[in-house]
Amino acid sequence: MRILLPALLFFVILTQGAAAQEETGKGGHLAMYAGSFDVLDSESYVQVGAEYRFADIGNGFRPTVGINVDDESAGYLYGGVNLDIPLGSTPFLLTPNFMVGLYTSGSGKDLGGAVEFRSGLEASYRTEADHRIGVAFNHISNASLYDRNPGAEALLFVYQLPLPY
Repeated sequence: MRILLPALLFFVILTQGAAAQEETGKGGHLAMYAGSFDVLDSESYVQVGAEYRFADIGNGFRPTVGINVDDESAGYLYGGVNLDIPLGSTPFLLTPNFMVGLYTSGSGKDLGGAVEFRSGLEASYRTEADHRIGVAFNHISNASLYDRNPGAEALLFVYQLPLPY
């Protein structure tokens, strides 16, 4: 819990500074999220994180870089791709994603090694100004690269702020 307050304060400062932007929808998005890591286990952790989702490079594909931490000092630095799939002419999107990165367990869950893969699905609502609010479910594991591969799931609330770049 000792990281939750500073992380939330950081998000508030970021969103206030970016709220003054003039153009939306032409660039990437800053995605900020918070929720529960290892949600399917009896002992879960609070997780917060942020991603920069680059502008669409074609057919909904958005290169992504990000970082997250939990309240047990575990951290994950990653990169990969999100795929925005509009649901017809509605303001709703489904966004599957795949990431690869470096994980450190801190005093939290040992996932078996440093290299970890994350896959997931996000469902979000897109406003007219291209802000997005949604829910994501992710699975992280090392794909049996190491002897130990317990894996973990996260359930997260996601807010995306459109950026002009």
